[in-house]
Amino acid sequence: MRPDPATYDHLMTVGRSGVVVVGAGIAGIACAVELVRAGVPVQVRERGHVRGGRMASKRFEGRPADIGAAYFTVDDPDFAAEVERWRAAGLVREWTDTFQSYDRDGRQDVPGPMRFAAPRGLRSLVEHLAGAVPVTVDRLVLTVEPGPVVDGESCAAVALAMPGPQAALLLDPALADATRVVQAQRWSPSLAAVLRFPTRRWPDFRGAFVNDHPVLSLVCDDGDRRGDGAPVLVAHTVPEFAAGHLALPTGAGPAIEQAVRDLLGLPEQALDVHVHRWTYAKPTTAAGNATYHLDADGIGLAGDAFGKPRVQSAWRSGRDLGRALAARLT
Repeated sequence: MRPDPATYDHLMTVGRSGVVVVGAGIAGIACAVELVRAGVPVQVRERGHVRGGRMASKRFEGRPADIGAAYFTVDDPDFAAEVERWRAAGLVREWTDTFQSYDRDGRQDVPGPMRFAAPRGLRSLVEHLAGAVPVTVDRLVLTVEPGPVVDGESCAAVALAMPGPQAALLLDPALADATRVVQAQRWSPSLAAVLRFPTRRWPDFRGAFVNDHPVLSLVCDDGDRRGDGAPVLVAHTVPEFAAGHLALPTGAGPAIEQAVRDLLGLPEQALDVHVHRWTYAKPTTAAGNATYHLDADGIGLAGDAFGKPRVQSAWRSGRDLGRALAARLT
């Protein structure tokens, strides 16, 4: 539905785009969905080639592998309802409630919450959520100025759904409130490596937390996670190792492969190792109780920095910001 005609005309007068959402990860898309539901004109601009953000999947010979978030968990009733819609569409599956833990004392089972996976890759969930939301990919935003004005275009409001350090590069310093919030955020890097093997020769496990290791933090059996049994592992590194390889992430491939083979006792070398760099992989600072930021300048901020570093937190942050913007503008 649209807002009343007077409000709609006002929004279109203020800016053809109404609200500009920068970032097409799950937070940005959740924000845009709420605006569309309220009838507020919205444009989503994404600098990458596809939607998804850190819920990223990359195809290897036609098969997707998750190179961003490894899985997601659910304890919010509203998010659970969204997950049920994904389940009804055949996009998600319950994966496991037990990971392994590797440390100096060996390997042990670690029970926890149910972890969900996506057979077509987690990015497929963002694409499904987006539906008919207008998203322009390969659209790099350079400046957000008072007004607000995005790259010289006036709009009713702006939602920045991205890590704080990236948002800080766009914001005019005159937008003091938003600048203060993003500059307070701290993020850690990581590398994600997709290792494709000739056969499945590793111990039976689904995912493993790796503690006190100089290279690895998490290893997931992507064939088990996806449900197709493919001989593919995805390894995530510790921030300290990643920080030394951000300039040339491909150069870290041999060290990551050797670390995985040593950890799991694998006799075979990988056929292929693909390394993806995440300069801002995980927020390391808490943002208090707020699930988003929206100031008098019309600048909104959303993402998993407003809560625990989880898919659910990013979704809820975007959803709440979208509702707040809709309430203000309509």
